[in-house]
Parts: sequence; structure tokens; C-alpha cells
Amino acid sequence: MSHLQEITIANHTLPNGSTHTFHFTYQVEGQPLHSAPIVLVNHALTGNSEVAGDNGWWNSLVGYDKVIDLNRYTVIAFDIPGNGYNKEEAHLIEDYKAITTKVVAEVFWKALDRLHIDHLYAIIGGSLGGSIAWEMTFIRPQAVDHLIPIATSCKASDWLIGNALIQDSILNNSSQPIEDARMHAMLLYRTPASLQQKFANGYKESESQYAIESWLKYHGQTLNGRFSLQAYKLMNHLLKTIGQKVTEESLKTFGQHTSAKIHCIAVDTDYMFTKAEQEYTVALLKDYCKHITYQEIQSIHGHDAFLIEYEQLNNLLKPLF
Repeated sequence: MSHLQEITIANHTLPNGSTHTFHFTYQVEGQPLHSAPIVLVNHALTGNSEVAGDNGWWNSLVGYDKVIDLNRYTVIAFDIPGNGYNKEEAHLIEDYKAITTKVVAEVFWKALDRLHIDHLYAIIGGSLGGSIAWEMTFIRPQAVDHLIPIATSCKASDWLIGNALIQDSILNNSSQPIEDARMHAMLLYRTPASLQQKFANGYKESESQYAIESWLKYHGQTLNGRFSLQAYKLMNHLLKTIGQKVTEESLKTFGQHTSAKIHCIAVDTDYMFTKAEQEYTVALLKDYCKHITYQEIQSIHGHDAFLIEYEQLNNLLKPLF
């Protein structure tokens, strides 16, 4: 793991008119800053800035002699402010409903400015991280060579907003909020076929429960051990804010002005961010963008396939890196 570094962005104006000072962490992997093309990796809801190395959550993709080759690139990953990754100084955000994905994108650009970075070879991210990648490119459409949003969308659907509401209700009302919210979320990340293949109605006699029940409880307890309630509330809330101001007309305008090559990658069975949403975005932009493509990961595993089907994802990304 690279050294965890801290950065502060002071007095950033929020959509409600108030200001907030953001303290958060980041990591730099691979080549020294300003010596190689820079790739920004945005993490998903329960991820963090540790993308490479033994404990890196995307280490099948990012590493030395891997697809995003640290011999050739500088990789930067920011922790979303308030995600609580640096437990010694978590800097949690109490008024989490004042924060949006656009705010996170604005703060990330300010952090890059602080590091004297005004241009990126690529921004890549899955799920929530991919949505923030969209937001960042909307803000500076000429500052990114390759936008690579994976298993995500540029605007939250009603389905996603509804699920975020249920999660928020669990987090604010349950006696074991993180565990219960995580169990519900795991069903959104997978598909019925995926779970049937994995468990096949198995029953654990020693635990007097079905295998699926044991698995869900395990994931709930594990997240409870490494994630704070306030951080989870914020991260879940961000989902419903994706692309709040995005319209068909604003997308078309963006398409006319961006120089980024856009590479959308969907999961065919994803019903958190459906492939239909991404197909729609690509169809809308194809007459305006100089370069936009759509590709799919084929999997029974649903949304989580972007973290499971590494071989397929690597093959789709190799031509870009």
C-alpha cells in the first residue's frame, strides 16, 4: 500500500448555500506525479483509496504488469470525503444530506488543482465511482482523455432513488442499522440466478439457518466492523443525488463540448444501474460526441459483476491502456 496522504479543501460552497471544509485522504500509486500519464480511480460505495497492492479492492485491474500498469501510469485514488477510511481522523460529515455527487466531483477537481494536475489520461470508476467520473467530466469536459464509467449511470433512476430511501430508513431506524442495511443492499447487488447458483437452497444444520441467511448476516457483520454509521448514511445518500441537474439538453451540450473519449461498460444483468440506462445515454450522445462506445460484461451476478468478472473487464479495458 502506498502512503495515505491528507488534503483539505476549505470553505467549499454547497448546494444549500452553506460552506463546508472537507478533510480527506488519497493515495498515489505507480510512477511519480507529473512523470507519466495520470489515471484517477474513483471508488464505489464501500470502497476506499486503496486500489492496488495486496489489500487493494481493484488489484486485479490496477498493479505492476496489470491492465492499468503501474510501470506506465500514475494512479491517484481519493477517498470520498466522509467515507471514514482514515479511522484515526475520520472527518465524518454530520449533515450528509447536504452533499451530492457533484459536490464530490468539484472537491476532487480542487484537490487535483492543489496537486498541479489539470489534465487526466483517464477517469475510471465502477458504480458510485463511475457516476462521480461522469460528474467530473461534466464539470471539465476538455480535461479528460478517457472517461470510463462501469456499471453505473450519469443520472439516478427512480429505482435507485427508491432503494436509497429504504436504505436510509433502515440506517436511521434499525437497532442494528449497518448490518440490516447491508443485508438489503447485497440483494440489490446480486441477482436471483446468482444466489441460486451460489447456494442452491443449502441449509446449515450447525447454524439452524439457510446458507443464504448465513451469507447475508456475515456481510452485514463484516461491514459493521469496518464502516461507521455516519459514513454509510452519507455514501448511501450520494446514490440518489447522481446527476440531479442532468437533462437531455445538458447531455447534448456536454457531448458537443467534450473532447473525452467515452467508454461505457454495463453488466447485462445489473438492475442497480441497468444496461438500458447506459444504452440510452450512449444513444443520446452518439450524434454529439466524437467518440463514445458501449460494451457489456456478461454475467449472472448482476451489479457486483464489475468486481467479479475480472477477466472480461480486463479484456474490455486492455485496448485503452
